[in-house]
Amino acid sequence: MSENKTEIQKKEAETVEQIERTRSVKVFCPAVDILETKDEINLIADMPGVDKESIDITIEKDVLSLSANAKPNTPEGFGLDYIEYEVGDYHRQFTLSDTIDQKKIKAQYKDGVLTLKLPKAEPAKPKTIKIEA
Repeated sequence: MSENKTEIQKKEAETVEQIERTRSVKVFCPAVDILETKDEINLIADMPGVDKESIDITIEKDVLSLSANAKPNTPEGFGLDYIEYEVGDYHRQFTLSDTIDQKKIKAQYKDGVLTLKLPKAEPAKPKTIKIEA
């Protein structure tokens, strides 16, 4: 990956605080790891406490948005006296470059971790050019 140009960037223009909310819960920016191979970029986001059905992944105008709702998990018959782990919603956005094949993006959610596979478009993949005699 070039040091001057990245394939995926955190969207700086919007912050979590600017989102209009209809629920009175905290909104967290999930921690994300971004890994790259010659064929794809893997985006791995930590979203503990989220039900798979509440995850919303959208792309609009080259902006990839991740949103999810987490619900408190208090066992039946118990009341909550003290908590160190806060529950809330998650929201994070990334700007995609044109080197990502947006139609082939795949997502998987398991054990509180959302993994997105963002394949590179053919022109973005490295090529070796053979010299003809």
